[in-house]
Amino acid sequence: MNGAGTRSQRDRSTVALDWAPLHEFAPEATLPKQSRVPGRGRSLAHGPHVRLAYVAIDFLLVCLGGILIFCLRFEVPHSIAQLRQVLLTPTGHTYVGFFLLSAALVVLACVTQDLYRTPRDRSFLDETFRVAKATGIATVLLVLFIFISGYKDISRAVVVFAGVQNFFALSGWRYLKKRIVTKRTLRGIGISRVLVVGVGKMGRGLASWFTDNPHLGYAVCGFLDTHKNGDPSVLGTVRDLRAIALSNFVDELFVTLPADGELVKETFLEARRLGLNLHVVPDIYDGLGWRAALHKIGGFPVMDLHEHPIPAIGLAVKRGFDIVAAFLALILTMPILALTALWIRWDSPGPAFYVAPRVGWKGRKFRCYKLRTMVTEADEQKNSLRDKNERNGPFFKISNDPRITRCGSWLRKFSFDELPQLWNVFIGDMSLVGPRPHPVDDFERYDLEHLRRLDVKPGMTGLWQVKARHDPSFETSVALDLEYIESWNLLLDLKILWSTLPAILRAEGR
Repeated sequence: MNGAGTRSQRDRSTVALDWAPLHEFAPEATLPKQSRVPGRGRSLAHGPHVRLAYVAIDFLLVCLGGILIFCLRFEVPHSIAQLRQVLLTPTGHTYVGFFLLSAALVVLACVTQDLYRTPRDRSFLDETFRVAKATGIATVLLVLFIFISGYKDISRAVVVFAGVQNFFALSGWRYLKKRIVTKRTLRGIGISRVLVVGVGKMGRGLASWFTDNPHLGYAVCGFLDTHKNGDPSVLGTVRDLRAIALSNFVDELFVTLPADGELVKETFLEARRLGLNLHVVPDIYDGLGWRAALHKIGGFPVMDLHEHPIPAIGLAVKRGFDIVAAFLALILTMPILALTALWIRWDSPGPAFYVAPRVGWKGRKFRCYKLRTMVTEADEQKNSLRDKNERNGPFFKISNDPRITRCGSWLRKFSFDELPQLWNVFIGDMSLVGPRPHPVDDFERYDLEHLRRLDVKPGMTGLWQVKARHDPSFETSVALDLEYIESWNLLLDLKILWSTLPAILRAEGR
């Protein structure tokens, strides 16, 4: 065992050595001083100083805002001398410590929200939302600290108003900063001249994005490609990088060519000699890398081309909304369900409720509840009617279905027959919004691609119901279900629910 352990350890060290960078690519590798272009790359050198300035501004604003609220709360006269005298009292010392702690917590919370690295393509709404989260986290921590420590000298009103003031102060100065930077950029100040390596779909798209969004501060000089093709925007080949970069005063390179190891190495070395910022935009798998998240695992850059479409916290929020909404809806519709059940029993022989297995999340079967709208022998008659199916694919639907009762026809028009599914939503088998659950015999006719619609819980309504309710194509239904899964958010659920109401009132059900 010791021998095996030693050998395994030696193998691991060998692998680690194999991954060491070549000398010419190592960060400490020196370059001839005369080959560096003066003035290039200074923006990166100033990055830490700018971030420290942002931290100082936030810290100062929180402290000054706290002093202002302290003055308003305790009616301290607007005199520096009198304010200093009040702050030197025991109560004043307590509040000074509180404001310093508040400023420190706000800064740390802003770090967690990535607010000291402000890319120009980040929208003001996104930044404001991050500030709200940061100030909210800091305020909650302060309240917990006061509660645990037992300090009773600090007014709760001061804590609340300080949190509100911090939000407006921090988001306000960031808005002014963004306006100033944008105006300077649109006047041509601080523009970065860009050369795009690669004239393919990704390269053209990147250049168009820079052109359509001048506030980002990038001016595209032109393209380089592996071969000249007569296009005037292509300034030369990759071999001409040095001459074209110097003659066009290029500041940054964006490589968008499909992965070519040797070409990227050569470009990297030349960019470093010239002092240019080099960015690689991976043009992989016919554009699948577009908007893909990039992070590190063990120091290795990893690009997420696909991950779980709805994050865990999103599922928790969706489930909480389903429970509350289904519970309230069940209470409100209970009289309607009781009266409708009596009508069904009077209209045709058989039970008022129809209970049948359906296929839900991850292929799990569950008992789905509906008001009965067909004769009791409807399931046995289904196979004999398969040749009249009006839907394409594994989905059964026919107009003027002979199995539907007189009462059932009216219930289907207004979708009243699906009200008992609120119970399925409440107990967790279904959701208010999601792909419709299919019977087991329809599920058995699925192709492999169709199974992706079962990545989420089935719903009482969905994107298909509000966009293509009467489209006979099962592929359209699947496409809309996948669109919903990939772009889910709570606002989308609310929009679908709101759009479902007019369809119900127009009696579009069948």
